[in-house]
Amino acid sequence: MPPAKPPSAQRTTQGAAPAPSGHATPPPPWQDTPPVSARVIDAITRIGAVMRAGVWQAAASEHLPPVQADILDLLAARPEGVRLSWLATQLSVSPASASDSVTSLVGKGLVAKVKAADDGRAVALRLTPAGRKVQRKLTQALSFGQDAVAALPEADQAALFAQLLQLIAQLQHSAHFPALRSCPSCRHFRASTGAGPHHCTLVDAPLPVAWLRLDCPEHSPRDAAD
Repeated sequence: MPPAKPPSAQRTTQGAAPAPSGHATPPPPWQDTPPVSARVIDAITRIGAVMRAGVWQAAASEHLPPVQADILDLLAARPEGVRLSWLATQLSVSPASASDSVTSLVGKGLVAKVKAADDGRAVALRLTPAGRKVQRKLTQALSFGQDAVAALPEADQAALFAQLLQLIAQLQHSAHFPALRSCPSCRHFRASTGAGPHHCTLVDAPLPVAWLRLDCPEHSPRDAAD
């Protein structure tokens, strides 16, 4: 004799048919399942926490607080230098707080203050050779995450990245995400209208999903009217 089903399963079997896929309220026994949107954010948050913990552990070995490690990472992608106000926006901290962290990094010889390329009266912040060396060590702390992504099929990697870019774009509409130099937000980006790839007008070349960039140095912000 087969084992008796639990009450919840009996109710599901004897009651109404299960809700169709995508229904907002799952049927018993799944009625307490959070929405997919909440589970996506939960998954991203958990991944982010693990990745940041790895970087912070590496930063601690270099006697760097987490925010200073973040600053080194941001400056590594901007060899031309950045303004203090930009750093504060990217970090979601006050200019005074960002200034304190930068002053500490300058004192450690990891960041240099130079004249801004676009305004000789303004100050830009850049990594020193020592700062770039430390930043590479911090990046290596993320290798386990890169290995995990690399284990996915290439098509899945490209699709996942494209979907994350779409999510970032939605967050930017809500003003809760700082500006990025990503391909979809660039004036040179032409989205695919069919089976073919996207296109970059700057170099006049096809731009497959697998080659989209999150931070492109040639990025030119799209006008509001575009």
